[in-house]
Amino acid sequence: MKPIEEYRDHFPIFKDTVYINSCSYAALSDEVEAAFLKYLKDRHEMGADWIGWCDRLERVRELFAKLLSARADEIAVTTSASASLSAVSSSLDFSGARKKIVTTDLAFPTEAHAWHALKKHGAQVVHAKEKDGMIDLDDLERLVDETTLLVAVPLVCYRNGALADVPAIRDIARKKGAMILVDAYQGVGAVPIDVNEWDVDFIVGGSLKYLLSTAGVGFLWVRGDLITKSQPTQTGWFAQEDVHAMLIHDNIPARSARRFEQGTPSVPNLYAVEAGLKMILEIGVGNIRKYVASLNERLKQGILKIGGKIMSPMNPDRHGAMITVASTDEYALVAKLAEDGIVASCRDGNLRISAHFYNNDDDIDAVIASLEKNKNLLA
Repeated sequence: MKPIEEYRDHFPIFKDTVYINSCSYAALSDEVEAAFLKYLKDRHEMGADWIGWCDRLERVRELFAKLLSARADEIAVTTSASASLSAVSSSLDFSGARKKIVTTDLAFPTEAHAWHALKKHGAQVVHAKEKDGMIDLDDLERLVDETTLLVAVPLVCYRNGALADVPAIRDIARKKGAMILVDAYQGVGAVPIDVNEWDVDFIVGGSLKYLLSTAGVGFLWVRGDLITKSQPTQTGWFAQEDVHAMLIHDNIPARSARRFEQGTPSVPNLYAVEAGLKMILEIGVGNIRKYVASLNERLKQGILKIGGKIMSPMNPDRHGAMITVASTDEYALVAKLAEDGIVASCRDGNLRISAHFYNNDDDIDAVIASLEKNKNLLA
């Protein structure tokens, strides 16, 4: 692998802009742009290439599996994290004693919506509270009991960057016999994930943030021994055991995690996702995590020096790639940064600054200088 700093040249946006907004959308690389153009070239030359497109889908499945240290048959390639969550929620059975879903006050809205929508089927949905910006594990343990079917947590909170203690949460769920789902969208590609170490039941995520590509492709990992026990009713022809059978008088779901898929995949975006995943795997998520941690320590010290208030946990082991800063007017602060050629975003009263492997010390220093110039917008 070449030095991580050399990958910056693959992202044209840095010629004129400090892009530090990967928590919202990744910067566009030459490779991902070329992948989109390859899709258009293929359409012009072949019109339709179903065999090639299905092969590409399987290559993307293999890449997602490699990213998570999983098996390919445990991966469903979906159109979004929302589609993954819908498929999981449609597979849950509330006919028995277990009717409770425990989510958290740090959940991304889509995740919470998926569970609250199940109230019509008898689900009881409760939220573990937030404490010091993290999931309150004591409150979580209080809520999880013998009636709990599923515990759902975000790996990284989209509002403040807090990184969940997945093994501790898993142990709380397992002790009461509950399943556990991790929404990894705000962490995958920036935080190493090994499904064998986590030993959870479901992981959902998508490709437009730290995986470098675009909206339109998500993934769902399902624990191997749970796959054939699950019967999702959100389904489609790509979820069938034989995709090409065109069966209409029955539903015969795949024996693999494909049973959680639905209709025709987002073909143009598969091209882009394949290119993005290849770069991430080439660099290595562990290397990315270490590199970004160094940038974030520089950022945190700079923010404290100018009197800013950091809303993310200070311990680097307790936050993802994103660092948040309190603001008196988050949208005005984002606009002021934009005037200085810096692209960032905001949520919940906080400025969000999210470095990736393509950022460098100069980017961090530019952010700190702009924040110092706009101290009147810092809380």
